[in-house]
Amino acid sequence: MKAYVFPGQGSQFPEMGKDLYESSAEAKKLFDEADSILGFSITDIMFNGTPEDLKETRVTQPAIFLHSVILAKVLGNDFKPEMVAGHSLGEFSALVAAGAITFQEGLKLVSKRANAMQSACDITEGTMAAILGLDDEVVEKVCMEIDGVVVPANYNCPGQLVISGEIEAVKKACEKLTEAGARRAMLLPVGGAFHSPLMEPARADLAKAIENTVIKTPVCPVYQNVTASAVIDPVEIKTNLVSQLTSPVKWTQTMHAMIADGATQVVEVGPGKVLQGLFKKVDRSFEAASAEV
Repeated sequence: MKAYVFPGQGSQFPEMGKDLYESSAEAKKLFDEADSILGFSITDIMFNGTPEDLKETRVTQPAIFLHSVILAKVLGNDFKPEMVAGHSLGEFSALVAAGAITFQEGLKLVSKRANAMQSACDITEGTMAAILGLDDEVVEKVCMEIDGVVVPANYNCPGQLVISGEIEAVKKACEKLTEAGARRAMLLPVGGAFHSPLMEPARADLAKAIENTVIKTPVCPVYQNVTASAVIDPVEIKTNLVSQLTSPVKWTQTMHAMIADGATQVVEVGPGKVLQGLFKKVDRSFEAASAEV
């Protein structure tokens, strides 16, 4: 069974999507439409911008979404998902690719999400850190013992968990986790405490937009970050999307669930190769590749 997965923030690169734009009339039409919907030329930033230009949250999230979704559309009949999932932002790409949300509505939601997250970052400074080489349970226990807000945010794969929260609390957790035997505990170059309670203002803001969006039954099960289980019910999809901003991304659990449900190969749709690498860390024999046109 073939699973398609969609990357999240951090996978961007200069000239992303330019080859699609130049080689496909359908891709060109969608990219041009995206410029119109967003009210600025995101294609110019994607194709000609610097790495710094692409790091801005209001640009990064729609850029990755566009690269992923347009690539899936250009695949045409070759895109036949039996299950899909996306990491954080990538969940929106997965839902559009699986027919649950239209391209236009998906882009508007992603843009709203990016701006809401940026606003939440402006309200309260926060950060994230990658913890390598410890069991999840150890990281969870240390986070609970720290004064201040610090929580597990991204369960990326066994032995790799990202924590998120207030700057001083995250730094203190890194010290404690290093003492507990972490191979590495390093702060990440991010602008906020994503997937933590500090994103509550963004969650409340995005909830209204999600409630007003028509979500249909997807063509295949979508494994959502909040539950790490297969979902097809539109009401449940909406509920999980609203919770996603302040809840951890259960990617390790998602990979195990997809494999348990019959996935035998995974195709990563969008920039980078991070997600297929994570599948390989769960099972070295697992067949993983990037989508190509």
